[in-house]
Amino acid sequence: MELERQVAAHYGREGIEAAIIDALRNAGRPVDPLDPNDLATVDEFHFGWGPITTELAKDAGFTASMHVLDIGSGIGGPARHFARACGCRVTGVDLTEEFVAAAEALTRRCGQSDRVTFRTASALALPFADAAFDGATLMHVGMNIADKAKLFTEARRVLKRGGVFVVYDLMRVSDAPIPYPVPWAKTADTSFLEPPATYRRLLEAAGFRIEAEKDRAAFGLDLFAQMRAKAETEGPPPVSLQILMGAVTQESLGNAIGAVQQRLIAPVEMIGRAI
Repeated sequence: MELERQVAAHYGREGIEAAIIDALRNAGRPVDPLDPNDLATVDEFHFGWGPITTELAKDAGFTASMHVLDIGSGIGGPARHFARACGCRVTGVDLTEEFVAAAEALTRRCGQSDRVTFRTASALALPFADAAFDGATLMHVGMNIADKAKLFTEARRVLKRGGVFVVYDLMRVSDAPIPYPVPWAKTADTSFLEPPATYRRLLEAAGFRIEAEKDRAAFGLDLFAQMRAKAETEGPPPVSLQILMGAVTQESLGNAIGAVQQRLIAPVEMIGRAI
């Protein structure tokens, strides 16, 4: 599918693992084994970073007995956190082959390959049997997917009845245009922002009951201010999102943060239950 090819090309770049390992070595950090905390500034590729992943895991109620699917798993930060913090088994899927390769390599270095695995796959055609998972997450993925009805139908198909589905996306809260580029798209051609009401309607139509909804803008903006202040006093971290985003990192992040500050978009968490 042409749209999926464009999305994968937007994110894909060679040598992600090598770039991360080289940066950590240059900073004097151990890499064998790798401390997952040293990856936090690069492998939590969503607004709210590691702290929001912690919050989402708590809200989801993930436990050691669960098998969780992370849809759009990137280079694996949230999946590794869920396994480490909650004890659950996690399978991640991502459209971008380079992300999956990096996720697998970093997970091996963190010693978590027994609990966390990854596959290259489309969120619109998940390669799993019906009712295969106890829970699922979708973190900053829906912005790249036009057919959200199909996305949510697939998520419901692979979840057991009663399974929890955590959606955390940037959603439109204004009709005003947003500036591009942004981290998920260079132009509007591959950006499919929708308001929370659309998410609710499509989730319910797919077979989910919405149990909770939170606008996380204040949480994320406060954290961003803390991170910026820390970088100004202590210097930048050894690894950053520039490894994933390249030369447009500052412009893309600036546009996205500005859009949240201006209430054009908001990071919204929804907890759905498969019925």
